[in-house]
Amino acid sequence: MAQNDPIAVVLAAGKGTRMKSDLAKVLFPVCGRPMIHFVLDALAAAGAKRQIVVVGYQAERVRKELAGREGVEFVEQAEQLGTGHAVQVCRDAIAGPQGAGESGGAGKDGRPVIVVTGDSPLLQTTSLRRLLDRFEQTHPAALLGTLVKADPTGLGRIVRDPDGRFARIVEHKDASDQERQIREVNMSTYVFNAADLLEALEKLRNENSQGEYYLTDAPGILLSLGRNVEALPVLEECEALSINTTDELEIVEAKMQAMGYPLNA
Repeated sequence: MAQNDPIAVVLAAGKGTRMKSDLAKVLFPVCGRPMIHFVLDALAAAGAKRQIVVVGYQAERVRKELAGREGVEFVEQAEQLGTGHAVQVCRDAIAGPQGAGESGGAGKDGRPVIVVTGDSPLLQTTSLRRLLDRFEQTHPAALLGTLVKADPTGLGRIVRDPDGRFARIVEHKDASDQERQIREVNMSTYVFNAADLLEALEKLRNENSQGEYYLTDAPGILLSLGRNVEALPVLEECEALSINTTDELEIVEAKMQAMGYPLNA
């Protein structure tokens, strides 16, 4: 694996309590196949051949399902303490024997780390490639893949400064009336410079009502350090469809069939 080849971190530790089943959410079948396979396929096609899957609930079952896939490795999140914590447990794997390259947001030797969720089977290879192309061009500390959505209700908004640059993410419940008019939303699809990501993970705090570490805090941390953080609205409308309930699973499956995904792949 070359120094600058992208690696991926896939968050797959959750139970998915709203699915009303004991099955780990990422193992729910879509088009006859556990949904996480579609995420890993998209990442591999985009060039992320090394894939770090964060497991927790039913860890052994997830490992067994993915055992035959090339390039997949596992890191266990024993306690689910938020998305930031899920990436924190991958720090050693991200740093690796070769190191993570330079931090500072301008280091051309920095390795891109894609971070996505395992419950988004409509993740598109084309979107990932656009993000990686942008990363190669501008070498940011963090690059958020965003979506301009007709109805952004419930989603984190991308706030930009007067020059149009990324300023922060504001969650829907915390947004002002004016901020709720923003249609560009965060979709938990990131590309980080590896060294900058590791630095941000060290600075994450859990001083919130849930007592959890949120990955959404990382771009703001890097911005506060003077690093280049960008948001690029390249995600497709279908990528807004994630799966948290069985009703949403049915919607996603119908969309995938309409898009020509094969059944029983």
